[in-house]
Amino acid sequence: MPAPARPSNRGPAAAAENRAAILAAARTLFAEAGYRVPLSAIAKRAGVGQGVFYRHFGDRLTLADAVFAENFDRFEQFVATVPGPECFGALWRRLVAATLESGAFIDMVIDARTRRPGSQPEQRLRELVAEPLARAQAARLVDPGWTVDDVELLLHMVHGVAIAQPDRRRVPGAVQRALSLIDPRLADNH
Repeated sequence: MPAPARPSNRGPAAAAENRAAILAAARTLFAEAGYRVPLSAIAKRAGVGQGVFYRHFGDRLTLADAVFAENFDRFEQFVATVPGPECFGALWRRLVAATLESGAFIDMVIDARTRRPGSQPEQRLRELVAEPLARAQAARLVDPGWTVDDVELLLHMVHGVAIAQPDRRRVPGAVQRALSLIDPRLADNH
């Protein structure tokens, strides 16, 4: 009876697939368990060993940067397709949804700021919001006094409301209520 076939080590040929698997696993586990999910759990979910994991991503922040770079790419593509003043509102709803889906989004930005002042995620967020905010202000769709810093602060507030809820089912309603107290135009229910 022949011996069962053993999986072969494809070495560098599998590098792109391994990286994609790690990113997909990280995205899922960051959403499910938060930014501090064990890196070993991400490697296991991706089906790679720890050595393979660390060849691609030397630490948590490098991995988070890569995961969220993909998110920012999607946000930037969206902004490019919605050129009018309504872009800010639609982008805002997507940013809130990303924050609620994965509190890791804000945790990563906070960690990046602490460990790498002027980090790319924080700067990309600022650049992403600036033009749509200006267009919305020119059309009087949002408060003319808001700054990019204010929008970032609002996202931090959304995150705070979300993590303060002991019952995850109540998070969307609590966030919408908090946003409507700040400015009804920020809430989905206006």
